[in-house]
Amino acid sequence: MRSALITGGAQGIGKGIAVHLRAEGWRVAIFDRDTQALSDLGAEDHEILLIHAHVGDETSVTDGFRQVEDWLDGAGLDLLVSNAGIADPVSGPIEALSLADWRRWQDSHVTGAFLCVRAAVPLLRRAHGAIVTVASTRALQSEPDCEAYAAAKGALLSLTHALAISLGPSVRVNAILPGWIETGPWQKRSERREPDHSATDLAQHPAGRVGVPQDVATLVAYLASDKAGFITGQHFVVDGGMTRRMIYSD
Repeated sequence: MRSALITGGAQGIGKGIAVHLRAEGWRVAIFDRDTQALSDLGAEDHEILLIHAHVGDETSVTDGFRQVEDWLDGAGLDLLVSNAGIADPVSGPIEALSLADWRRWQDSHVTGAFLCVRAAVPLLRRAHGAIVTVASTRALQSEPDCEAYAAAKGALLSLTHALAISLGPSVRVNAILPGWIETGPWQKRSERREPDHSATDLAQHPAGRVGVPQDVATLVAYLASDKAGFITGQHFVVDGGMTRRMIYSD
């Protein structure tokens, strides 16, 4: 049975990936900081390994991987999904952005990916596994006041192709760049909400709808499969075509 570790996997896109992989027969372990989200997910699926971990903290990651190694019981890890990170893209005006807040965004996305990849590589090599980093279309285009988030997601793209060169051929590494993905139904119970999208929201997407976690999850599963054995170092945009649409001011 194949095994996957998903960081930030207790809610949102990460939870969608976890649920999809479980349905395909995978063993799944989760790193997440949110204890309530972990508890909610555990109530839904008792077979997921739930680990309270802060990916930007070296000690927390080390402790978490000890639990993962025990769980694997000598086997390798087939997939690492580096998904954790501050979800809010708005850091405010650059002139008011503190160094501490800047570092908070970078640590949650980039340092977290580095620490988890570093710890996972021996396990991934054992299984000839794969890494999928979850970046964002905001690595390619921006709204105002999102510099910290955009810089972190852009760094993930560079990290992805660098890792693909360094770790190949034993480990393949690819990045997914989600666009607007509706995660309301995939949050912990206290924050769960049903989507409410306007006709304008839908029309912005050439695909005619807002994305859902399943859109990302199916690509993760493909990139982790033998069918994607010739694919590494690549960046895949999953946004319903939104970044390809030209928008002119009236």
